[in-house]
Amino acid sequence: MGTPDFAVPTLECLARAAGFELTAAVCQPDRPAGRHGAISQPAVKRAALALGLEVYQPERMRRPEAVAWLKAQRPDALAVVAYGQLLPPEVFDLPQWGAINAHASLLPAYRGAAPIQWAIARGETRAGVTTMRINAGLDTGDILLTDSLAIGPDETAPDLSRRLSASAAALMEKTLLGLAAGTVRPTPQPEEGTLAPLLTRGDGAVDWTRPAAEIYNRWRGFQPWPGIHTVLNGRQLAILKCHPELGTGEPGRVTHADGRLVVACGQDALGLDTVRAEGRQAVSGDEFARGARLAKSFLLR
Repeated sequence: MGTPDFAVPTLECLARAAGFELTAAVCQPDRPAGRHGAISQPAVKRAALALGLEVYQPERMRRPEAVAWLKAQRPDALAVVAYGQLLPPEVFDLPQWGAINAHASLLPAYRGAAPIQWAIARGETRAGVTTMRINAGLDTGDILLTDSLAIGPDETAPDLSRRLSASAAALMEKTLLGLAAGTVRPTPQPEEGTLAPLLTRGDGAVDWTRPAAEIYNRWRGFQPWPGIHTVLNGRQLAILKCHPELGTGEPGRVTHADGRLVVACGQDALGLDTVRAEGRQAVSGDEFARGARLAKSFLLR
């Protein structure tokens, strides 16, 4: 059970691995995508069809007909990776080994919809995947196995997501084989944990009183959406590429000199490498400053 690209390595891993028989893949329905709203198949559907698997796409997994379909499969386990819907409680214990979720965090840290993004945005240096038994809580089920890896200092959310998707595949295989062999046993999670809520457009608004390193971390974590942005002369300016650097000055003070566009932060400064003004194409910070005829120094308000 999964929908986006992140879940595809797990699907393909279980299809290749000895000792497994995949009966079907469950994913979200086809949806309009792109500028013209063309109907697009989920990545898991495309991969499952290529493997010759049945694909089931209920609008809501909690509807009686969807639960009945799942029960008719008589699964030994449900392997759940970024499915995107809440499962009904009546299916938690339907399989012999349960509904097993591969969550992209080191639980109980970063429970919720955007663990990879928030881990980077908050400056974490390690991330990972946890397999857990799904229960009625928000990623609060018993932990089965974990796999940890370092986050690179300049790694973005898409970069880390690709690495964690491979980790999730290997960990799901190891977890299911261990459950079947009786060598993997559940461990209750601590009640306390941190949350990784669904991202909003407002999360990308830059607060220049924050340290430059923190703003840069949010830029890394919020790729490709919502990114980070500020307001200049009443219009939104998207910051597409940036870097932290040493500097001083009043937070929000912009300087344009020697081909560089730099903004002072609460600590140090942020160099704006590539930006896009509202309704315009992406350009370098220097090109933008020259084209907009910005003063050599001014304060963002």
